[in-house]
Amino acid sequence: MPLLEGLVKIVGWVIPLVVLAIIILPQAIRILREYERGVIFRLGKLLGAKGPGLIFLIPIVDRMVRMDLRVVTINVERQEVMTRDNVPVTVDAVVYFRVVDPQAAVVKVENFLKATSLIAQTTLRSVLGQAPLDDLLSQRETINQTLQEIIDKQTEPWGVKVTAVEVKDVVLPDTMKRAMAKQAEAERERRAKVVNAEGEFQAAEKMVQAAAMMSKEPIALQLRFLQTMREISSEHNTTTFLPVPIDLFTPFINKGGPPKP
Repeated sequence: MPLLEGLVKIVGWVIPLVVLAIIILPQAIRILREYERGVIFRLGKLLGAKGPGLIFLIPIVDRMVRMDLRVVTINVERQEVMTRDNVPVTVDAVVYFRVVDPQAAVVKVENFLKATSLIAQTTLRSVLGQAPLDDLLSQRETINQTLQEIIDKQTEPWGVKVTAVEVKDVVLPDTMKRAMAKQAEAERERRAKVVNAEGEFQAAEKMVQAAAMMSKEPIALQLRFLQTMREISSEHNTTTFLPVPIDLFTPFINKGGPPKP
């Protein structure tokens, strides 16, 4: 009987200890992955960032905020922007950033995700509002770089590093689309006319050179005449034109004309 009573007392002590351990151990032990850090507060005072691996905490006394160090992507909602040349456009963008200082991201800003998103929205309207429409459509890489530098400078005190900003889409009004289509069509017509004019100029220049050469060498004109006759005769024609040299009619023209002084 004394042995049984002793076992009962031991079991009576062990069970509460096991229950207490089950309750306390999950609060005292944390496991952080390679891309995670834990910002530890002890009685409200910042102790620092720990991890990755196994972290021990004092239950009730310590509190840990888990931070993810991987790159985060946020979509900037569509914004109505008036460009510098007073053209209304609708734009949206995507921002890539990551936490490089977990302590600052917890202590210096309430919600770094929301804060970064709002900063991106206001910066997007500000920067695109200072750019003309042509730059917005053709200088996209320069605008993206400007956005990245401005947003990164503003989020640096929060321990957030902005790695890239990309303007995804620029939506133009229908009237502007039609105007740009007409402009593009007019530009294509202008280029076609310029090319045609350049071709005619080159052809005329070659003809002038050929005429100058033939004037120096009459035999070249005769050869060209014979070649033309051959080309005409090679076709299935029923009528043949024989050009007569104008020199044959010179005496008759002079005879019928006014007398020479």
